[in-house]
Amino acid sequence: MRPSFSPVVLVPFLLAGCGRKDPPPPPPPDVLVTPVVQSDVPILSEWIGTLDGSVNAEIRPKVEGYLLREFYKEGQFVRAKDPLFEIDPRQFRAALEQAQAALARTQAQLAKATKDVERFTPLAAQRAISQQELDNALVAERDARAAVASAEAAVEQADLNLGWTKVVSPIDGIVGIAKVQVGDLVSPQTVMAAVSTVDPIRVSYGITEREYMRFAQLINRPNYATTERGPALALILDDGSTYGHPGKAVLVDRNVDVKTGTMTIKGFFPNPGNILRPGQYAKVRAALNVKTGALLVPQRAVAELQGGFRVGVVGEDGKVDIRTVEPGERVGGFWVIDKGLKAGEKVIVAGLQYMQPGMTVKAKPAPAEEGPAPPGPLPTAAASPAAGVPGAAGTSPTR
Repeated sequence: MRPSFSPVVLVPFLLAGCGRKDPPPPPPPDVLVTPVVQSDVPILSEWIGTLDGSVNAEIRPKVEGYLLREFYKEGQFVRAKDPLFEIDPRQFRAALEQAQAALARTQAQLAKATKDVERFTPLAAQRAISQQELDNALVAERDARAAVASAEAAVEQADLNLGWTKVVSPIDGIVGIAKVQVGDLVSPQTVMAAVSTVDPIRVSYGITEREYMRFAQLINRPNYATTERGPALALILDDGSTYGHPGKAVLVDRNVDVKTGTMTIKGFFPNPGNILRPGQYAKVRAALNVKTGALLVPQRAVAELQGGFRVGVVGEDGKVDIRTVEPGERVGGFWVIDKGLKAGEKVIVAGLQYMQPGMTVKAKPAPAEEGPAPPGPLPTAAASPAAGVPGAAGTSPTR
């Protein structure tokens, strides 16, 4: 039996269907944006190097003997001519006394030969003696004078040997741990210790052949870098901190290393307090040139896809435009954009992968740490290399 519906029952359902409305569209998503900054920025380059003393001296004795004393405290600062070690001086003192006695003997022989010449000269003139006897006296006097000169040299050498039993520092610097101990037999081949001048301290690093060719004309021109001011060197230490004193490049090596393809540059940093020590790791940074009117965006705003680079730009109407850009150098946490953006445009710093072209979004300023804060130029140091040159062919103060 077919069921029957009353028209009165169907009316409420028909009225309910006519009153249904579509849900409102979702609000546009929030995105963090930052403006494209136009600024003159230094283009920084970095190289890996090592620190070493500006002067390094191996302490070797000039004479052979048994080590008698050690005067210095290992690791301390010493001045030039400060005593470091003493070798047993007794045999050298005896040798000096023997040389002095030999000198006295030759001086006595010279005195006798001189008297003979003085006595024989008038006698030969009077023909009281033969000319041959006078000639023999003259030869004896010359031999005696030569013997005295030789004896004086022997005394001087013996005196030097006695003085060399006190081993002194040849330079101001930090003296290392002794490699010998009291009682050892040392000789001129023995390395007793090492002293390094660490203020200023030297940094050695290598530039690539391409970098050298870029600045070859400036590096190789005669008499440059004597009065010009150029980029200073900054030193980044192993803990990531930047050393507080700028340095300067001083000299460029004569050749490119065939094994590494790099050319060695040596620079110097002031080192008050001897904080830096030889052998430390060093990252050297320099601003080789300045790019004027560069457009900067945070590096995280640039996305790489299939070898290309893209940036999301939010227009005044709140719609997203996905742009292909050509990035240049990286400067700190920023990227220089050579093509594809204009100053003042707002770029998306996070969530670009979720954006679609033409999508409407609500732009919000990025937090301060995401916003533009391009690094300023590095400080310059007097008498540093010519502008744009990673190293200068000047003269080291101490080498």
